[in-house]
Amino acid sequence: MANRNFHVHLVSDSTGETVSSVARACLVQYEGVFVQEHVWSLVRTKGQMEKVMQAVERDRGPVLYTLVDPELRDCVRDHCRRLQLPCVGVLDQVMSVLAVHFHSKSEQWPGRQHQLDDGYFDRIDAMHYTLAHDDGQSTHDLDDADVVLVGPSRTSKTPTCVYLANRGVRAANIPLVPSVPPPPELEAATRPLVVGLITDPERLVQIRVNRLRLLQQDTETEYTDMEQVQREIQDARRLYARRQWATIDVTRRSIEETAAAILQMLNVRRERRLQAGEASTP
Repeated sequence: MANRNFHVHLVSDSTGETVSSVARACLVQYEGVFVQEHVWSLVRTKGQMEKVMQAVERDRGPVLYTLVDPELRDCVRDHCRRLQLPCVGVLDQVMSVLAVHFHSKSEQWPGRQHQLDDGYFDRIDAMHYTLAHDDGQSTHDLDDADVVLVGPSRTSKTPTCVYLANRGVRAANIPLVPSVPPPPELEAATRPLVVGLITDPERLVQIRVNRLRLLQQDTETEYTDMEQVQREIQDARRLYARRQWATIDVTRRSIEETAAAILQMLNVRRERRLQAGEASTP
């Protein structure tokens, strides 16, 4: 049953991000199965849909879609029924449940989640801030951040910050360098949530060695010395405990999982502040 090859068609009237994310979250659960994904985005006319269905007939496989136009949805279903292929609207059940609960019919607006609203411009602003405050840059306005990530080199600070910025979070990061104290602006900052990142020393050495090899640099340095790296992690732990910063071990976490934990911390922090504000209101 191993090493089987399949085709899956992902059809969307928008960017295709939603249906692709759902498909990959499901497909990763199947080992020994190779799936070629065919992503068909911005499909908004019957002519475009006809071309998509010709490809489906050529490379037969299940069709997953996110389409709001009833005619296009019917077109997909009719073709798949004729071809005897499974066809799933990944948001259909959710939309049906919400429509019943809200006693309201949804608007037929393709790509509405990507509209240029205030949230979109908040994400752009967050991305600009994050890029300007990467790797300890521009610490003078660190107090304007929502989150500051602190950690030794190669603990995924930058990619996690970029992921958070894409969610509208202004994220800065400060590297911990041996024998160099963190910038005073970090200690003075009161607004942002400060999160310390740690990882397993062995894994960190491995990551650093691979990085140096990619750069064609010497891998036998203090930067990759096991004893030195162990001291870095111990010093980081002591710093986090002394400052009472939240700590996340990223050893077995993906960037998305680390970011999700930080977003949860932000939500808890926000709720506590709201409750404190309501409690102080006469």
